[in-house]
Amino acid sequence: MDISVIIPAYNEEKRIAFTLEKSIDFLQQRSWQYELLPVDDGSRDATVERIAEVAREFPQVRCVLNGQNRGKGYSIRHGLQEAQGNFIGFMDADYKTDIAALDQAMELLESGACGVIGDRTLGKSEIARERKRYREMGSIVFRRGLQMLMGLRGYDDTQCGFKFFRAEVMRDLFNRQKVEGYMFDVEILLLASKLGYALERIPVKWRFDPDSRFNPVTGMIRNLGELARIRWEHRGDF
Repeated sequence: MDISVIIPAYNEEKRIAFTLEKSIDFLQQRSWQYELLPVDDGSRDATVERIAEVAREFPQVRCVLNGQNRGKGYSIRHGLQEAQGNFIGFMDADYKTDIAALDQAMELLESGACGVIGDRTLGKSEIARERKRYREMGSIVFRRGLQMLMGLRGYDDTQCGFKFFRAEVMRDLFNRQKVEGYMFDVEILLLASKLGYALERIPVKWRFDPDSRFNPVTGMIRNLGELARIRWEHRGDF
């Protein structure tokens, strides 16, 4: 198996089939042997049924069930346990990031890169639909706070949901993972930096999701709590 794509999903009945079909259409045109691993995080809608409909036609799709809502970080770690690819990564269920970036990611991985992450701040990234101004300002404040709080430098876009790794690197990083929620990306990048895994950044084509369920106030409070936990959990690791 060349590549495994993990797709964490929670209440995505309206978009998961589109994401899977777009991904399949892209991957079928490549020479790679692949699998798509949507991970249902205890959805209360028809997400699992929509995945099953696609899987009946395409056996490369295997649904992984958390059984209850555990968080995005947990979902990706669970999917990783089922993955069989030499290269493994994840993308979001709402298809904000175009899978076409996988061409460049695979080229870098096959050339020896430890991992490749999408970065919306790079000049060649295409932003098909801009975020609202207050969300953009929030992202800037978050990035600056991240550098001060975590000492994580060199990553201007930690939260782009498009990251791929050599299988052994991803397993090493996620075996050390402590945070199961939204800030798991920061933890993984911090671990990669401390362990000496060089990650390449690539431009992506990205579209803001107007149906985003992220609340700027409560979400920021939750995220700060997770960042504090990351600092505490890894205080003596390195």
